[in-house]
Amino acid sequence: MTASSHPESDCVDLVLSVLDWLDTQETSPDAVDDAFSLLASRRRRLLLEVMATYGEELTLPDAAEEVAVRETGRKVRELSAEEVADVYISLYHDHLPRLVDAGLLEYDQERDLVSPAAVR
Repeated sequence: MTASSHPESDCVDLVLSVLDWLDTQETSPDAVDDAFSLLASRRRRLLLEVMATYGEELTLPDAAEEVAVRETGRKVRELSAEEVADVYISLYHDHLPRLVDAGLLEYDQERDLVSPAAVR
């Protein structure tokens, strides 16, 4: 988005595009609601973005670090250990289980590895 863009009109355009796309899908209203609920969290979207960028397994601490970088816009070395730990804890206890349950990510707790789910 450029500095001269209008976020409100960008949002409206995005919503209208999504609604047009949904009209072409054979998806139940409940499934659509579940998907929007899942993606409502910026932190979950950022984790999915990180995993899509890397396209392979990452340790959860590395994924948390990448999410923190994207959330703050700062470099890794500028983040405090507490900031990264806060992201890790929220990913571990809240966001990651939701994405795993939805089939979007896989998590190996023994190895603390997150990976994109196998393509269906």
